[in-house]
Amino acid sequence: MGDFFYLKTQLSIEIYSSVSELPSNWNDFAIENIFLSKQYLETLEKSAPINMFCHFIGLFKDSELVGIALSQFLNLNHLESFGERDKCIKNAVRNTFLKKFCSHILIIGNNMLTGQNAFAFSDKTDEVQVLLALKTAAENLKTVFRNKGLNVHISTYKDFLAEKLTVFHQAGFKDYFQFSAQPNMIFEIPNHWKSNQDYIDALSKKYRDQYKRARKKAEGVEKRKMELEDIIKHEETIFDLYFHVAKNAHFNTFFLRKNHFRIFKELLQDKFLFYGYFLDEKLIGFNTIIKNGQVLDTYFLGYDDSIQREKMLYLNMLYDMVAYSINQGFKEVIFARTALEIKSSIGAKPMKMYSFAKHSNPIADLAFEKVYCYLEPEVVWKERNPFK
Repeated sequence: MGDFFYLKTQLSIEIYSSVSELPSNWNDFAIENIFLSKQYLETLEKSAPINMFCHFIGLFKDSELVGIALSQFLNLNHLESFGERDKCIKNAVRNTFLKKFCSHILIIGNNMLTGQNAFAFSDKTDEVQVLLALKTAAENLKTVFRNKGLNVHISTYKDFLAEKLTVFHQAGFKDYFQFSAQPNMIFEIPNHWKSNQDYIDALSKKYRDQYKRARKKAEGVEKRKMELEDIIKHEETIFDLYFHVAKNAHFNTFFLRKNHFRIFKELLQDKFLFYGYFLDEKLIGFNTIIKNGQVLDTYFLGYDDSIQREKMLYLNMLYDMVAYSINQGFKEVIFARTALEIKSSIGAKPMKMYSFAKHSNPIADLAFEKVYCYLEPEVVWKERNPFK
């Protein structure tokens, strides 16, 4: 109660369910992060996965907007599968457990991205106060969903750097389960690199040979920048390629809608780039990237697995994204999670991210850490250094 009283005298909150309701100056706080901008949030509103409900949180001090945040509610019961790669007893046990005890998840942050995309606030606002306000927002959102007959099982605050842990502890998160999933793979671009050739020249012989081999394997594959009409034309194939990759992932909490990429291109326009890979005029793969200031965020991709192996398509996509980022003067590329070793082999470095979670059931909360470690065991992988 003390925290709540303190919070009431500092920050108030407003929860919005539609972008049309947001304050006119909302984007003032999203200048450094496109993933909190009205344009991006509108893409979520129009094309979020069918099992995801988004809310937008305004933080106010004396009726002045001083911060913004995103929340997502996931209903895992709407998924036919959490991931099909692990066809075993463990998978069946995991799925049964998840549906019964962990199927309703409230996230302060963005489950579709890796990194701190949860909130932004003014320089004059204390971060502890922001976190306390977001705690209150989470409690209010629990009530919103309870009124819809949906009890939140788990509340999560997602993807923060180690330097932020102290602030979370000051804001009363010591009784939350602190965990770190797979690291965010980040490719930093040295200032003196001006072209892709600079990247190739920096590689050691072993990895320069890997680069040449991958490029040779991809002969005959044509990469095309696809505009809105192209995305619409190939929408069925695009979804099939995406879904093939997604359903074979170790674990899924959502699947994209078929119109997802079309909506992204309509609303983000030149900030969202879609590249198709064609073989004999047939679309065999694609990747997507989002321009976020001086940072390039890789987004979803898809491919025909049989051709992917033969043409080393995934590795070539990674090389293409590196080349684009260097040629266009970006400072870093966010390659996100998964496929850690292959991303490491092209020069991306792991950055550990921390999250906080709490189960609404006190008994379940006590066992949360053991259950999490069982469901999501640590990924063993070898970090590579491809440079001289």
